[in-house]
Amino acid sequence: MPRPDSLSPRSGRPLDGAPAAPAEFDLVLLGTGLGVYTLARAFHEEYGVVATVVTKVGVEPMRRSVTCDMRELGGDASDEDLITALVDLAGERQGGRPQLLLANADSLIQLMSDHRERLAPHFVMPILEADTLEQLSDKAEFARLCTEHGVATPRTEVIDLSAPRGEGWEPPRTEIPFPLVMKAARTADMAGVRFAGKKKVWFLSEPAELEELVRAIADAGYTGRLIVQELIPGDDTAEGSLTAYTDAAGRVTLLCSARVLLGEHTPDALGRPAAMITTEFGDALPQARALLEATGYRGFANFDVKRDPRDGIWKFFEVNPRIGRNNFYVTSAGANVSRFVVADAIEHREIEPVTRVDEILYSLVPMPLLMRYVRDPEMRRWVRTVARRGVRNPWTYGPDGGWARRYARIVGLNHVRKFLRYYPKPTDSGF
Repeated sequence: MPRPDSLSPRSGRPLDGAPAAPAEFDLVLLGTGLGVYTLARAFHEEYGVVATVVTKVGVEPMRRSVTCDMRELGGDASDEDLITALVDLAGERQGGRPQLLLANADSLIQLMSDHRERLAPHFVMPILEADTLEQLSDKAEFARLCTEHGVATPRTEVIDLSAPRGEGWEPPRTEIPFPLVMKAARTADMAGVRFAGKKKVWFLSEPAELEELVRAIADAGYTGRLIVQELIPGDDTAEGSLTAYTDAAGRVTLLCSARVLLGEHTPDALGRPAAMITTEFGDALPQARALLEATGYRGFANFDVKRDPRDGIWKFFEVNPRIGRNNFYVTSAGANVSRFVVADAIEHREIEPVTRVDEILYSLVPMPLLMRYVRDPEMRRWVRTVARRGVRNPWTYGPDGGWARRYARIVGLNHVRKFLRYYPKPTDSGF
């Protein structure tokens, strides 16, 4: 494999154009979907690795991709079945070379952590220690840690539904002014809870809405914590994504940021970026680095942030203990994400940290739809200028052929239908 001094800081490819040496490891991915596919794509592009993907039910692009060897267990498979399948896979390979195991969903990272003793003898797993994962996966704890370490965050209050509800129970009230935002403190805790009006994030305009929603969530059997947060003004274009990697020595070797242009607005995907431009966030990167170093972080992290127009400061909302669904924006900007984890977890060597990447437009949606929601004239000019250099769509990988481009167009058209239904016109708040 190429050494750090032979790599272009932008492309990650050898400066002489020679292909990378054959990989001395196997890649195993747990889960499915866009965020897993783009991880497989990054490793395939950089090292020629075909990922073995273990999942309950896959998605068609991954079944057809040259980057993946799918092992689907079926929709009725349990978490125990997933762990057993991983251990069995390792047994088949008989420890011939390192098995790098990665996932890209909160619940699956938690599953890996919960079964670390069974998996660790077989796999290299660059994930957080259990106590750090417990803290940072909880948005309430994350807000507390931000305050403790001087990282800017919205005003936050906690509603704890873990205690038994007696007769006459009333949802607690908040001191945060309306309108406000509410979400589960731990995304994984809400995964199996079903009730009418379930969303990833709720925008609430008055106390009666908050009371009704908290009752519905409690009646559905949720026994975790909810967080109520101050609404930071601004639409989707005020939001940002920050992706990081911290190695075993505690060095933050990757910090890449992107300005969100448009987020998804379906109930189960609210807030997930659909289009971004890579750009450096001056005050956010040092804050992210400080928090990662102070908490003893390990592995990939993805921060959700938003620029507060009242003071111009990026406010931190949460950190996902994984690389994030839209990680391809980092790879397509010249910092192939596979390089950082391989250097750390497989090669055990230090690499030069990366904080600057190419300016690119990442988008899952057609340009006419995107421009419908970018209202600021200066930002519109910026988007058009960057788009002239090419739009980076994660589903269009050259070695996957023409079907991948057709699939990307279908995804784009589906987004058009979803936006027209759930967010037909841009709003000042993004809700």
